[in-house]
Amino acid sequence: MIEISPNQTNASPAQNAENPSSLSRRQFLAQTGAAVVACSLVQPGQVKGAEANSKINVALLGCGGRGQWIADLFQKHGGYQVSAVYDYFQDKVDAAGQRFQVEVGRRYTGLKGYLRLLEQKTVDAVIIQSPPYFHPEQAAAAVEAGRHVYVAKPIAVDVPGCMTIEESGAKATAKKLCFLVDFQTRAMPAYQEAVKRVHRGDIGRIISGEATYQTGAIFQQVDAQYRKNPQSSEARLRAWGTDRVLSGDIITEQNIHALDVAAWILNAAPLSAYGHGGRAREYFGSCWDHFAVIYYYPNNVLLSFSSKQVGFGWDDIQCRVYGSEGTIDTHYGGKVTVANREEPYNGGETKAIYQEGAVRNIAAFHEQIVQGDHTNATVAPSVRSNLTTILGRTAAYRRAEVTWDQMIQANEKWDADLKGMQA
Repeated sequence: MIEISPNQTNASPAQNAENPSSLSRRQFLAQTGAAVVACSLVQPGQVKGAEANSKINVALLGCGGRGQWIADLFQKHGGYQVSAVYDYFQDKVDAAGQRFQVEVGRRYTGLKGYLRLLEQKTVDAVIIQSPPYFHPEQAAAAVEAGRHVYVAKPIAVDVPGCMTIEESGAKATAKKLCFLVDFQTRAMPAYQEAVKRVHRGDIGRIISGEATYQTGAIFQQVDAQYRKNPQSSEARLRAWGTDRVLSGDIITEQNIHALDVAAWILNAAPLSAYGHGGRAREYFGSCWDHFAVIYYYPNNVLLSFSSKQVGFGWDDIQCRVYGSEGTIDTHYGGKVTVANREEPYNGGETKAIYQEGAVRNIAAFHEQIVQGDHTNATVAPSVRSNLTTILGRTAAYRRAEVTWDQMIQANEKWDADLKGMQA
């Protein structure tokens, strides 16, 4: 059993929290990616079998900054039309509605407003960009309603949520629907080629690896707003990135990028993990801001993981795996290489990954819908990576070794306790 409640604050804030001025990963990479998006977009006429004037009607679930940003990329693709929007908050729904020219009657609010949206027969697919806590139930409802699903990572905040996504992916395949999880790294050719080389044996037998996700503090603005009304459930929802249950904590909501690449390279789930972590920044909410975890993989492979979301001076999202004959070294927004004596690989820089990866996934989603490709290959690895973060999180909270089987058997479900909020 998990010994620390997900609603409990675990470590005392430091007396003097730092106030870094660095941009968040999302802000930085969105800016650096803007220059290449024009040449990266795939027009509908370039997708095999698609007619140039065809449009897939999509509904946006989650109208915050990233939700509107990615919906704009859907519009720019040319093969989609945003036809409905949903968010708990009226101001966010109206902002998105005005931006994408969605009529007032197709703007939905409240905790369950997405169910009313799904009654719209003209909606072909949903873009789920809500806080991670809501992803499983929203994706399940969309598949049940016969809609294609494009969902942001992480797919869930707990084990039952991951299992729900797995079931929804299988049900989507059975119903001939498309279900895509948006990990930018997996869509990038440099990462794909590097991992393929490792899997064919270019670095020999895997010995060990390391993954890191090091950034400065983010969510400062929402934290400042939350402080003004800390008893408000709606203020907590606006500041979801600082709330452990709504976000999954930073190891699941943010650090999954690094751990997903590690899982991809190692092509396995860990057997167990031992971890630690805590909190130094003076934020409201319940999230930790640093983790350190040792993962034990099959064949005596060890993966060390560390992350921070506090401080100043070093930012990197990296995964490096060492083999008996070489090394794969990847950096989100940086270089991707495979070093060995026989056939080294230099994948170059991936500076535009945050935007380009999303653009590629949006194009792939369109092509899958048009082609009728319902294999939904992104679901299984996404479930595995999400569970890997939960295993590390559980071990860190308990400050003990936890096995994969123990985590699955415990099947701990997190409850956000949203009573009193508008339905």
